Amino acid sequence: MKEQDRLYLILFVVPILVFFAAFFLLPMARLVAIGASGPGGAATYVASLTAPRHLRALGSSLVLSVVVTIVTLVGAGVAGVFLQRHGFPGRSVLVAMLTFPLAFPGVVVGFMVIMLAGRQGLIGEVWARATGNRLVFAYSMAGLFTGYLYFSIPRVILTIMASAEKLDGSLEEAARSLGAGPWAVLRDVLIPGLRPALVSAGAICFATSMGAFGTAFTLATEIEVLPMTIYTEFTLRANIAVAAALSIILGVITWAGLAVARTAAGSTVAAAA
Repeated sequence: MKEQDRLYLILFVVPILVFFAAFFLLPMARLVAIGASGPGGAATYVASLTAPRHLRALGSSLVLSVVVTIVTLVGAGVAGVFLQRHGFPGRSVLVAMLTFPLAFPGVVVGFMVIMLAGRQGLIGEVWARATGNRLVFAYSMAGLFTGYLYFSIPRVILTIMASAEKLDGSLEEAARSLGAGPWAVLRDVLIPGLRPALVSAGAICFATSMGAFGTAFTLATEIEVLPMTIYTEFTLRANIAVAAALSIILGVITWAGLAVARTAAGSTVAAAA
């Protein structure tokens, strides 16, 4: 080995490997071992996954994350392309306002949902004056959906805007000149051009929604999702083995979603991992 290669190995490769082992491999190995330390050993993973309460939490997390991802991609996709292609007074202010939720942690987002749709929330007040009944949904899956949507939209808008800026407008003009209507241009030109960005943004949105805890913790009166179940097993039931097993299961499912997205979109999902 050349002296230069040896120096490069010592200065760069070895520290990276040590850091990776200390802050990723060892904690993950320890978590896997704890998950298998229950009375059933490695069967704790199967038992944790097949328990009815855990299955309900996992199903709720998956359905919620998928719905949030689809709604976010549709709404933020349209908004991102529009904002990128149209200039108007106050556009920069509007973009800043749409991306402002990125500055808020999940607990603050949950509190904002309570102020909007809680027992004393704005929506409830307006609904009560209009119908005589107070509408409250902050503490349900609808409230959690609202919170997840709130902090998912800014990420997707920024990704779509960056991708839309690189689209070749001449392709759309050529399609129109050949007689393609608006829906055909959207289906055959715009969506394929934005596909890598849509896949990568969707992967980030799905992974974030699956593992988000702060918002769920704030609104957790009637909510049963996997992060809250893990928290309950760890803190209230002191069932550390089951909590660790569920954590690994949640991580594997999220990783699988990111891996599928990475395969579909290439390296554009790297940031999501």
